[in-house]
Amino acid sequence: MRPSITILLQQARQGRREAADELMPMVYDQLRRLAESYLSNERPGHTLVATALVHEAYLRLAGADVDWRDRVHFFAVAAKQMRYILVDHAKSRGRIKRGSGGDQVSLDDVTLAYEEAPLDVIAVDEALKRLAEFDARKSEAVELLYFGGLTYEETAEAMGTSVATVQRELKIAKAWLHTQLKGGGKA
Repeated sequence: MRPSITILLQQARQGRREAADELMPMVYDQLRRLAESYLSNERPGHTLVATALVHEAYLRLAGADVDWRDRVHFFAVAAKQMRYILVDHAKSRGRIKRGSGGDQVSLDDVTLAYEEAPLDVIAVDEALKRLAEFDARKSEAVELLYFGGLTYEETAEAMGTSVATVQRELKIAKAWLHTQLKGGGKA
């Protein structure tokens, strides 16, 4: 019987190298879905591919000094790392190709499975940072649900709250982010 993701995370944290090797096959598919979800929002011809994003995120996670609580916590941190990688990538591309800014899109467009325009990762990242300054809990809910790919139940568990509270926090956060992404507010 294979140990659970939570047990392997704890063993890896304690220095058992084999635990990290056993963990990767168990989390790879979900990390890949997360990466594909992120990349589906990018402009056509994006230079990062899902496999590269997963591997970069996993390398960062493997070297992270994180006290892993459980599987949900792992995927929440993984989502955040993928977001940081994409933001870093977008910023480096912007330095290479000044003035290439993407279209601004609302969070509603983002929540509709990213069907319309490519997502301006930097604008969303900046808006989430402003939201975190304004209300860290709402920012965390958005990050876990939309970028972490967690369910409402998993998000509530990760945040130590109820599903109803997550839904309330998200409703307010979406309205706030919508205003920010449309250029109507500076917190």
